[in-house]
Order: sequence, then structure tokens, then C-alpha cells
Amino acid sequence: MAAAAASSSMAATAILVPRVHTAARITHCSALPSLPPRVSSASFSSSVKLSPESRRFSQLLTKASEETAVDAGEFFTDLKEKWDKVENKSTVILYGGGAIVAVWLSSIFVGAINSVPLLPKIMELVGLGYTGWFVYRYLLFKSSRKELATDIESLKKKIAETE
Repeated sequence: MAAAAASSSMAATAILVPRVHTAARITHCSALPSLPPRVSSASFSSSVKLSPESRRFSQLLTKASEETAVDAGEFFTDLKEKWDKVENKSTVILYGGGAIVAVWLSSIFVGAINSVPLLPKIMELVGLGYTGWFVYRYLLFKSSRKELATDIESLKKKIAETE
């Protein structure tokens, strides 16, 4: 029994012995093996061959980023034009401030709910249940998807007051 205990303690100390690397001496305090040394990016990039499809995709990404570039001056001039068109500026400022306060209060409320031990998990289950019901009710069948689309269109018309 004593020999088994001594051999197991020797094995444990053998695992915890620091390993000497060529670059630097690093002490490891776990039984996990160390990772291999990092490969330099120069050797990695030279070993990777680009296929014609990946070259085409990178050109596509380059073109898309060039076309969607927004000039900051143009953005601010558009914003100023829209602000000048607004008639009730005080109402817009009041609604904007109210929205900021509502977001702030809701974050405080969610933080308070999150600190209650079981409530976050219960809310997660409620959210998953509602998501499952919504998918079953509106997205699973073609007729219900059409119904959802018509409901959304009628809501858009009510908001835009064109009905």
C-alpha cells in the first residue's frame, strides 16, 4: 500500500515538473500537455493556395465594400435636411428622451430580474416556449405564413394611415 502511494505521488510530481522549451523556460502547473509552438503567419500564408472561387469571392467583398462606403459629410447633410423638415422639434426631442429613459429603466429592470436566482431560467423557458408556439402557429405551414404576411401588411397600412 505504501509503495503504491509513493509511486502515485512520484507520478504526480513527474507531471508537475517544469518543461524546458528552446525559446524560454515556462513552468506548467497542470497535467494538461502544452500547445505546440505558434506557426508564423508568413509560413502559413505561403502554404495556403487560393482557389479561383475564393479569389472571386474576395473580389466580390472588395467591390461591395467600395460601393457601400458612406461619406460622413453626406450623412450629416441628409440628417440636417430631415431635421429641418420636422415641424414639431420639441415633440421629437421629448420622444427621443423618453425612449432613452425607457431603455435605461428596462435595463435596470432586466438586471433586477436577472439577480433573482430562478427567475432568469424561468423567463428563458417562457421565451423558448413562445418562440416554439410562434413557429408552429405562423411559420410552419404555407397558409399560416400567408396569414402572417397579410397581418404585417395591414399593420403597415395602419401605421402609415393609408387604410
